[in-house]
Amino acid sequence: MSRPLLYVDVDGPLNPYAAKPERRPPGYTTHRWKPKAWLARQSDEPWRRVKPLRVWLNPDHGRRLRELGELYDLVWATTWVDEANTFISPVLGLPELPVVRWPATRDAREPGPDDTFWKTGPLVAHAAGRPFAWVDDELGAPDRVFVAARHEAPALLHRVDPRLGLRDPDFEALEAFARALPRQK
Repeated sequence: MSRPLLYVDVDGPLNPYAAKPERRPPGYTTHRWKPKAWLARQSDEPWRRVKPLRVWLNPDHGRRLRELGELYDLVWATTWVDEANTFISPVLGLPELPVVRWPATRDAREPGPDDTFWKTGPLVAHAAGRPFAWVDDELGAPDRVFVAARHEAPALLHRVDPRLGLRDPDFEALEAFARALPRQK
């Protein structure tokens, strides 16, 4: 059996964007950036001043993800795409990670097939039969049903509360899933 993949979303799991705006969660640092994707979504008028995106990151998450990197192949599964390596990885002390390339025709406002989250189908295709875990704040029952019906290898779809971000129980669940998989040959 192949080494499992760990698909990591940024907003929600690493950046608890839904926390009270005036209260940075404990252990997080504040960053203000203008990623190209953020600028493109915020301004139809190039002359308009766009405020930087506020991002909260917990540097300890980098250590925890590096530890999980002993069990998984880590992959960014985020709308940040390559900019996750530019902005997020350095703060967390992560190496450059592979990035899932989303279909150019996707519309993040539209659900995927069978009322799934729009990322679900592309991630199943990207996994190509390998076991995987996925942390995201947008996961639901339709995604679990879709993956169970279309992906024969083990998969853990782990929803993270976007008000809280990744916490100890989330890391423990990811570690337990990987350790329960049959060993590689």
